[in-house]
Amino acid sequence: MADQIIRVLAKNAPVKASVITARDMVERARQIHRTLPVATAALGRTLMAASMMGNQLKEDNGSVTLRIKGDGPLGGITAVADSAGNARGYVVNPAVDLPLKGPAKLDVGSAVGRDGSLTVIKDLNLKEPYVGTVPLVSGEIAEDITSYFAESEQIPTACALGVLVDVDQSVLCAGGYLIQLLPGADDAAISAIERGIARVGPVTEALRGGLDARGLVEQVLSEFELEELSAEPVEYRCYCSRDRVTRALISMGREELEALLREQGKAELTCQFCDKVYHYTKEELEALLASL
Repeated sequence: MADQIIRVLAKNAPVKASVITARDMVERARQIHRTLPVATAALGRTLMAASMMGNQLKEDNGSVTLRIKGDGPLGGITAVADSAGNARGYVVNPAVDLPLKGPAKLDVGSAVGRDGSLTVIKDLNLKEPYVGTVPLVSGEIAEDITSYFAESEQIPTACALGVLVDVDQSVLCAGGYLIQLLPGADDAAISAIERGIARVGPVTEALRGGLDARGLVEQVLSEFELEELSAEPVEYRCYCSRDRVTRALISMGREELEALLREQGKAELTCQFCDKVYHYTKEELEALLASL
């Protein structure tokens, strides 16, 4: 099942939806950051939410950043997605391990913490990015995304996100959806959505049972006539490069670069998103200083 996002519009009601399957994306994040299961689930859910929200942007070079800061042991999660839905991210404490809160149910809420905030940053290539912050509702991610849309964008939203981790700690399946009401939606549309959500149940169980992204959205919105707007592949994608890291070094300024040379005689910078290490020799740092 290839990772993809499908966006649909109901022909017979003011309802739109995005659905994602992202097993490979979340597994790549797990491998890069060596996350334990509860951190894998928390980071995976955040990546998928960012991916769907990025994919909704109309700006070709836009991006969406999600920052979740709770009082739990994970310490915080960051995920960034481009306007195609490709995402990257990290969790502060990837080695957090907590007891299950039920059969095969990871306790993401306790790992994230319920006292904290979710911040959404939308860079739409304007002078200033749009920033919205809401308090965490549960730390389970999906409920917090729902709260964000209700409070910051006034869009009634149903969000489901799930990551199923196998016994060897690899990702077995991952997916989710965003269902949103457009102006004019009535109680009948809301009831139909609620029935579909209840009928399908947990996302991971539906995916494990064989549904792909298209099947998932068709099942949840089975009472609607759907028009497919787009179906696009997505992946875990980092945009770091030596050129970007070099610009970051230069932005430190002369004093900090001189201190780095004096104290270490070299530099090793690690990308937070993909763990790639960039090495700079004494001579390369001296050349950067000379260019300032």
